[in-house]
Amino acid sequence: MSMDMQLVELCRELIRRPSVSGEERAAAEFLRDTMEKLGYDQVEIDRYGSVLGRIHGKRPGPTVLMDGHIDTVPVEDPGAWRHDPFAAQIENGRIYGRGASDMKGSVASMVLAAARFAAGAGRDFAGTAAVSCSVHEECFEGISCREAADRVKPDFVIIGEATSTTLKIGQRGRAEVVVESKGVSCHSSNPDKGINAVYHMMALVEEIRKIVPPEHPMLGKGILELTDIHSWPYPGASVVPSLCRATFDRRTLAGETRESVLAPVWEAIARVKARLPELDARAYLARDSAPCWTGEAIEAVRFFPAWTLEEDHPLVQKALAGLRGAGIEAELSHFAFCTNGSSFCGERGIPTVGFGPSLESLAHVVDEYIEIAQLEDSCRGFQGILREVLR
Repeated sequence: MSMDMQLVELCRELIRRPSVSGEERAAAEFLRDTMEKLGYDQVEIDRYGSVLGRIHGKRPGPTVLMDGHIDTVPVEDPGAWRHDPFAAQIENGRIYGRGASDMKGSVASMVLAAARFAAGAGRDFAGTAAVSCSVHEECFEGISCREAADRVKPDFVIIGEATSTTLKIGQRGRAEVVVESKGVSCHSSNPDKGINAVYHMMALVEEIRKIVPPEHPMLGKGILELTDIHSWPYPGASVVPSLCRATFDRRTLAGETRESVLAPVWEAIARVKARLPELDARAYLARDSAPCWTGEAIEAVRFFPAWTLEEDHPLVQKALAGLRGAGIEAELSHFAFCTNGSSFCGERGIPTVGFGPSLESLAHVVDEYIEIAQLEDSCRGFQGILREVLR
């Protein structure tokens, strides 16, 4: 079988345009131009710098939004790569480069799949096929794509993250829980004159480790894991620290809220305070902001909810039928990581599934690659799903 050169070259051109989070301009402008050349009815770049394209059918019907992010993590050590991370070299049926699997290959497949589906149907389909190429997902899952949801108002969403062409019907969410302990500074030669915030944090961490997160029949166990500790002033230079801050990565399950995630941590603080009355501590969800390539700032509380869809949901069944029609017998599973589905389904309740090429394990690695065969399968698969949903 001959290689799908239009698809392969679109993927390679994306890889050749470095697009670390906040620096996606070149990739975004290339995708805008590509969509226009492919005959999309509407193409726009929103305030965050994401690209949104729409193709309308001749008949009224639902709107299906296929979403993929165009930002990547940085290449920390280019010398460790056997292949130039931005040359998009082809070797043994694979395209190598940063973002190949996470997730420029999938974005290329979706952009081309929507255009091919519409052309193949002569635009005689019911509804709208839309594609959002989102920015800043690596740092803010589900935030920039809120803009696409507001503009398109989709009835269904397909998340194109790597699934090895299985069908994902859920994901755990993510929260960053921050715990602070406050002390009183003094010279470390007279520690009794102050209160050491780090000692109090040690007691807090010990108690917080006793928290047992809930479990979910599909998504498995929730996780609460300490990821960093900082104290101030730093370096101490003979000063008893007056502040200590710890961050916990909390992998959440369907139905959990900001309040339900924080409540057990506050209860742990109360238990420690019962033993250490001078404890001064608090817990909260981290908030962060970063500049977009457009100059707009993106900002969010770091709580990205989990979501699930029932196996018998019409979107799941239509997606499976569409994939079968494309020659793909997809198994049902769920994402092991957080995606923009946190916004679409977790926050807004829009029915969402995940489908895309390549392996989850290839994200962020040295010599990242995508199998061309999977790339081609996914493009056919996306078209198959659109055919079933937009009949």
